[in-house]
Amino acid sequence: MQAMAIPQLLKCIRCNQSAPLEAFDSACDRCTSDGVHSNLTVDYGEWSPPVRCELPTWPNSMWRFAGQLPVAMERAVSLGEGATPLIAADGLVPCSLLLKDETRNPTWSFKDRLASVAVSWAKHIGAKVIATSSTGNAGAAAAAYAAHAGPPCVVLTFGGVAPAMITQIRSYGAMVLTVATKDERWAVLSEAVIELGWFPTSPFFGPAVGSNPIGLEGYKTIAYEIAEQCDWRAPDWCVLPVCYGDALYGIWKGFEEMRGWGWIDRSPRLVAAEVSGSLTAALADESTMPPDVPRSGRSLAISIDVTRGTYQALHALRESDGTAVNLEDAALLDWQQRLASGSGLFVETSSAAALAAIDWLTQRGTIGRDDTVVAVLTASGLKDVGIGEGEPSSTPKVSADLDSVLGALRNTYGFDD
Repeated sequence: MQAMAIPQLLKCIRCNQSAPLEAFDSACDRCTSDGVHSNLTVDYGEWSPPVRCELPTWPNSMWRFAGQLPVAMERAVSLGEGATPLIAADGLVPCSLLLKDETRNPTWSFKDRLASVAVSWAKHIGAKVIATSSTGNAGAAAAAYAAHAGPPCVVLTFGGVAPAMITQIRSYGAMVLTVATKDERWAVLSEAVIELGWFPTSPFFGPAVGSNPIGLEGYKTIAYEIAEQCDWRAPDWCVLPVCYGDALYGIWKGFEEMRGWGWIDRSPRLVAAEVSGSLTAALADESTMPPDVPRSGRSLAISIDVTRGTYQALHALRESDGTAVNLEDAALLDWQQRLASGSGLFVETSSAAALAAIDWLTQRGTIGRDDTVVAVLTASGLKDVGIGEGEPSSTPKVSADLDSVLGALRNTYGFDD
C-alpha cells in the first residue's frame, strides 16, 4: 500500500514561512514586505516516501499518482488528464529530442493538470464559484472541470484573444466577460475573491506570484511521467514555454521529490522559453525578482505574453542550474511549422517556443549532441489559429468593478451570486 501525502499547510517557496491551507489565494506576506513577491507551495509534513515499484497501474491518468497529490483519488474531478505520450523526434535538432505531448489532454493543453487538482480541492471545500483570468488555455481547463464538478465558472479575458479559445470556453457553459486590459481582469477577480469568496485557479493580483498553489501540484505529474517514460533516468534538460512559471516550478518540484525518494539519481536542468526577457535578465544580473521588461508590441505567443516573470520560475531555474531564452515571434512561427511538418505534431505558437529555445541552445553548444532533452508541448495549434483577428465580440464587455461584472453576469447569463 502506497503512503498517502496529506497536505498539512502551505509554505513560502522563498523563506519557508508557513501559512494555512486556506491561504491558497495569498502571497507570502513576509517576502512581500521585503519587496519579493513569492508564491506558496503545499507542504505534506512528515510522511513515508512512496515506493516506486508499488505505483498503481490504474487509472490511466495523472491520478495514478494521487498518493503524491493533495486530493485523494475518490475526490478527484477528472476527465482523464495526464498519461500523455513521450515521443522521440529524430533529426529536428542535433541532440536526443523527446516531445512530451500535452495536447492529448481533455481540453488539449497542460492546464488540465492544474485545473483537475484545483477544482477537486474547490469541490472538497465547498467553493460556490470557480473563477479565472485567462487568455484561453487556463480558462478552457477551468471551465471544463467546473462543468464536470458542478460549480459555475466565470472567466475574465480581454480583447484580442483567439476566437477559437472563446468558443471552447463558452462551450463548457462558462460565463465569459471581457475587460479592456490584462490588469483589469485582476482588479475585478481580486474583488470577487475577497468580497464573494470565489475560488481562483489563476493569478489575480500583481505582481503575479503564480497560480493557485494547490492546483500547481498537478504539474508535478508531468515530471513523474517523464521519469517513468525514461525508465527512471532523468533527461539532461527539460524545456518548456513559460508565462508565470507554474508548470516550470511544478515540474521542478516533481523531479526534486523523486530525487529525494531515490526514484531518480538527479534532476534535469530546466529551460524557460519566454518572449519578454524578464527571466533572462534576472539570471544575467542575479536579481532576486525578475524585472518588468515591457515589449514594443504584443507577441503572437499570447499564452506566454507577459512582461514580468515570477519568483517561483526564477527559483526553479536557479535550483536546477537552468537557463532562460528570450525569443522573437519569427522563431516561434518557424518552429511551429517545422515541428508540424517534421514530426506530425501541430502545436500553438507558444508551445513552439520550447523547440526554438532548444535550437538556440544547441547552436551555441549549451545543449550537447549527446544530451537527452525533453520539450514540453503545452497546447494544440488549433487553439490559436486566427489569433489577433479581433476582439471576442460575442462576450459582454465590463469595466473593472464588481458591480459591472455582477450586472453583466445577471443580464447576459442569468447568474446571481
